[in-house]
Amino acid sequence: MQSCASQHNLVEGRQQVELSENLQYYLYLPDNYFSEENKDFGLLLFLHGGGESGRQLNELTKNGPPKMMADGYPFPFLVLAPQNPYEKQWWDVRAVNQLLDYIIDDYRVDKKRIYLTGLSRGGSAAWEMAVQYPDKFAALAVVCGMAPLPYAHWMNKEMPIWVFHGAEDKVIPVSESDQMVSKLTEIGFDVRYDRYEGVGHNSWGRAYALDSLYAWFNKQKLIE
Repeated sequence: MQSCASQHNLVEGRQQVELSENLQYYLYLPDNYFSEENKDFGLLLFLHGGGESGRQLNELTKNGPPKMMADGYPFPFLVLAPQNPYEKQWWDVRAVNQLLDYIIDDYRVDKKRIYLTGLSRGGSAAWEMAVQYPDKFAALAVVCGMAPLPYAHWMNKEMPIWVFHGAEDKVIPVSESDQMVSKLTEIGFDVRYDRYEGVGHNSWGRAYALDSLYAWFNKQKLIE
């Protein structure tokens, strides 16, 4: 009788749900984008940290590539910097991926040269996007993000990765990156790790100031 009652309490159902997201963003176009009309360009997708979530869009220009965009840094590729509209929610990576696809369709973007980076909460989202969309990105740079260690093997093994983290980070422990880098190395990924001794959570100040990071991105191409 107990088994029969349990079956009666089990209801099968199906409901189509509709999700929508309103994403503001900055988009940087290289100086030669309009003068070289037959050229396709690479694109760097940047995901900011929690401190810029749910605020005015211009808050994005305080850190990382958006700050450099505002200061006139000559990126050799497009840079897309969306804003997470929720102060205390994770990035909706499905929405970000849709926005990225819209930009790719609307601008002259080389689909084999899509790059991905993020810091802190955005670094965590960058890891997630690399896991969920393994065939999309030619290179990944993560700055002090939480890592999806059990799913490291889901990512594209041909995608080079550069990881940055402060050894004294009290917000997202450096062990997140230590363990992820160790795992990636173990299973054969091309991974580089800059572990900043004496640096806390703000490892992005040093990481994104590296000209070599953008030169490294610009040399990568998706291997299918």
